[in-house]
Amino acid sequence: MEYLQNMQIVLKNTKQTFKPPPKLKLSEWSDRYRKLSPESSAEAGQWNTSRAEYQREIMDTFNNPNIERIVVMTSSQVGKTEIILNAIGYYIDQDASPILIVQPTLAMGQAFSKDRLSAMIRDSEKLRGSVKDARSRDANNTTMHKKFAGGHLTIVGSNSASGLASRPIRILLMDEVDRYELSAGSEGSPIALAVARTKTFWNRKIFMCSTPTIKGLSAIEAAFEESDKRYYYVPCPECEHKQVLKWKNVVWEEDKPETAAYACEECGSVIEESKKQWMLKHGEWRASNESSNTAGFHISELYSVWSTWSQMATNFLEAKKNPETLKTFINTALGESWEEQGDAVEYDTLLQRRLAYDKTNVPEDVLVITAGIDCQKDRLECQLVGWGKNYEAWVIDYKIFWGDPNAFNVWSDLDAYLKKRYKTETNRIIPISCACIDSGGHHTNMVYQFTKPRQARRIFAIKGLSQAGKPIANRPTFVGKNKAVLYGVGTDTAKESIFARLSTDPESTTLHFCSDVDEEYFKQLTAEKRVTKWIRGKKSLIWKQIRPRNEALDTLVYNFAAIYILNPNYDVIEHKILVNNSKPQQKAQQKQKKGINRENFATSWK
Repeated sequence: MEYLQNMQIVLKNTKQTFKPPPKLKLSEWSDRYRKLSPESSAEAGQWNTSRAEYQREIMDTFNNPNIERIVVMTSSQVGKTEIILNAIGYYIDQDASPILIVQPTLAMGQAFSKDRLSAMIRDSEKLRGSVKDARSRDANNTTMHKKFAGGHLTIVGSNSASGLASRPIRILLMDEVDRYELSAGSEGSPIALAVARTKTFWNRKIFMCSTPTIKGLSAIEAAFEESDKRYYYVPCPECEHKQVLKWKNVVWEEDKPETAAYACEECGSVIEESKKQWMLKHGEWRASNESSNTAGFHISELYSVWSTWSQMATNFLEAKKNPETLKTFINTALGESWEEQGDAVEYDTLLQRRLAYDKTNVPEDVLVITAGIDCQKDRLECQLVGWGKNYEAWVIDYKIFWGDPNAFNVWSDLDAYLKKRYKTETNRIIPISCACIDSGGHHTNMVYQFTKPRQARRIFAIKGLSQAGKPIANRPTFVGKNKAVLYGVGTDTAKESIFARLSTDPESTTLHFCSDVDEEYFKQLTAEKRVTKWIRGKKSLIWKQIRPRNEALDTLVYNFAAIYILNPNYDVIEHKILVNNSKPQQKAQQKQKKGINRENFATSWK
């Protein structure tokens, strides 16, 4: 079998030597030879560019000799990964060249190769004989490196300095650049390192795509702003006015997102979803900065044939309930960067946001309570937060336990406190469901000793991870002699969420404060602000402490970690409450029924 495979490659090499220059455009090659794989596509079978017409010009720009850089700022659900795969297949078959694919991480690169690339090569007959299977015992053909007639393909992670700085390449394909590491080891920007690999080729192609992240920090947005900035204009079926689809023009009946349609910006006609395919077919790309030699494309989910306006409306109504999910919607559905709120929040404005509840009278909407604990040299500080649907939060209590954290007494006091239960307005009892204790200071071993035997109560040690973009709660590890559970916490991400809530209008905020917290609490809560700093050649936002004490902010961060670790199903909790509330009434009815039916001589003689 391997002999036949080798012979196929020899024949391929011979044909490659005498093959004339390619005549097909990338979109034409895709329509003729690309097969979509059933395990990675909902529409398996022959590729058809006209299915999503906006993809055609993006792909055919690869064939324009006057353009060497292509930038695509995009949402999800528009087929950008398929464009990358089509480009790979095209250059393997039509214009053999050394190719480099850069993914955010090595793991993502491996997944791309195994789940998407290998499937395309297997199912597209034109490619099947060009690249040997990665399982063959051949160093030239592995999961991350594949050799073919006239070229090779290498896949690396953005944090691999060696992978980014080795052999020259002609075709550079960079995916999700906004998720790249700040630096590839100590070598600097992964994007700059990868681009440097192409400088010896006069006919190089540099392709980068991504959903954007934060305004001012987004690599894809910065690249798009320097491009010719093309937008896809589609005609109105009624007046034929061509326009860029914008979220503000999506309309629906109140509380009925399933009725979502698009309102023409020119004539006001309400356009139904069924007209979208016609609009895409008759659309065109228009550049708004023709002085640039870089081709830049912006496309959002509004154009997607794999999503609907009603689905987007439903997702938006859910996302707008808190800043974290709204940010995700802006980035991944609209393909736009998220603009962070002001640099700092003034503590005195937050004093006015205290509400008339306390730990003895917890709001009825609270379904779960968590705790966050910070260790200082002479005390433990603990904050309790109640959580409701959509991660709405209520600060319930803030308590300081004075004593040396190296002694057991203060920990005993904390243990008793964490066993307390709290009543709502209707006397519903809520325990503390999860607690997170910072282990990053001088009392690490004591934290491990305290949390290990209490893990069944979901009391965990945590350690802050200050890198931007880290999840609020990361996968646990096991530490210390007793193998205590330790969770890494994305403190920057949690602070972004907290300050977004603090910056929200008081009427619509999802972070509330009890009447007991004082001015000092709010000073500590606002003790940090975001500042811009250049790190290893890349513009970054970091948190800078502007007041001496910030324990209120830290313990609130730990509460966010606790609720993300817990990951409660609020609907299930709410259902159980409703069931429990109905039981006393059912019992009363049963007793009443039994009393009526209990008839004998003594009770019925009247």
